[in-house]
Amino acid sequence: MIVFEYVAEALFYGFVALTFMGGFMAIRSKMLMHAVLGLAVALFGVAGLYFYLGSPFLTMMQILIYVGAVCIIIVLGVMIGNTPDQLAAKKQERKNLPLALVTCSVAFIGLFVAMILRTHFTAASERVGDMSIRFVGENLLYQYCLAFELISVILLTAIIGAIILARDGREEKTS
Repeated sequence: MIVFEYVAEALFYGFVALTFMGGFMAIRSKMLMHAVLGLAVALFGVAGLYFYLGSPFLTMMQILIYVGAVCIIIVLGVMIGNTPDQLAAKKQERKNLPLALVTCSVAFIGLFVAMILRTHFTAASERVGDMSIRFVGENLLYQYCLAFELISVILLTAIIGAIILARDGREEKTS
């Protein structure tokens, strides 16, 4: 029984390490395909965490939806992204890096302070709902349905815009 606890703990830390390594690879990669591979590894790590927490349905949905969606991102990325020769040809200048860091820091601190000031903190014993599957499902279906629909329309618009930009960019280069 003790061995099982050690194996479970090792699996948990393995999934956490897989998630962090994949995320680090995704954000530090200079090549698009490596970044997408890092994202897929991180998403598999999250799926492993769902499995560890005892939710095989969320595990399968994570793999099917998010890791499956990575294939679409690869296709769009190959259409839009730069080749290694193009990356080597254009060296990015970092003259605006200090200004960008200061601006991002000020924006983050401002948004974080605004979030803290607007949040109504409640006592730990006060519950909003029963947090059962039924309660969460009804809230997602009735209360937050419009938000999910708007997010899907925005994502669809972004995908269509990316395809249009990629097609127009390719036509200008060939003519």
